[in-house]
Amino acid sequence: MTDTAAGQTDAGPLADREWRLITEEARGGPAQMAFDEVAAETAAAGGPRTVRLYRWAPSCLSLGRHQAPETVDWDACRAAGVDVTRRPTGGGGIYHDSYGDISYSVIAPADELPGDLMESYHLLCEPVVAALRALGADADYVASERPSIHQPACYLRGLNPAHDVVSDGGDGGKLAGNAQHRQREAVVQHGSISFAVDAEAHLDCFAAPETTPETFRDRVTGLAELTDADRETAVETLQETLAGWAGDASEGDWTDAELDRAAELVEAKYAHDDWVRADPRELRE
Repeated sequence: MTDTAAGQTDAGPLADREWRLITEEARGGPAQMAFDEVAAETAAAGGPRTVRLYRWAPSCLSLGRHQAPETVDWDACRAAGVDVTRRPTGGGGIYHDSYGDISYSVIAPADELPGDLMESYHLLCEPVVAALRALGADADYVASERPSIHQPACYLRGLNPAHDVVSDGGDGGKLAGNAQHRQREAVVQHGSISFAVDAEAHLDCFAAPETTPETFRDRVTGLAELTDADRETAVETLQETLAGWAGDASEGDWTDAELDRAAELVEAKYAHDDWVRADPRELRE
């Protein structure tokens, strides 16, 4: 389905729908999570589906939905100027370095996507894997499950062939982690792609991490280690493949109503301690 030499991706099975591409935006972590939720509301209400790239500014630790707040070193995050928010998706915490992380989302109505979880993951990851290959990385889903190293850190959890993308044709370091929030009316799939790895900064976000930076670097690989592409080129390639997969999605923007709704969600949820520092048992659906 992918011409990796030319960096082209065939249109996906949803290409005949209305899509918009939101090109990379630099915003705080709470806002980035709010816009995912807003895009899901828009898609569920009959509006356009969304593919987007985004940058976390400032750097941010995003907690998994059911992650215990005591696994975070809050003082270290504050001292380093690292935001903390909580994702609606599961898994462990991810340190999104403002330079080293490239994040994406694909949002569409739930009834347009496969009900099988692995099939759905692989469908929505298709343009991401294609872009990584176009950039020169031999990317593929991890060939077999790998054990957890440090459960609170998402990139050090066990690797799963359903949604973990690694280098060396499935046998190398983790390049991208992906997660889905499946609602009744819409699905949000978002993911974190490593461009450059700062193992020390990542581990500093966690209270008593049970590993070392060397072990982290053995598990996680950045595109900068594998290709000659700079960050700008990586972002452009990802945007092109996402737009191509979505049937040449035209570049769009948030409506005024969406901007207002996102601001509400930031204040009431994604930047609020009742969500960010909640007892995870209170957040179970």
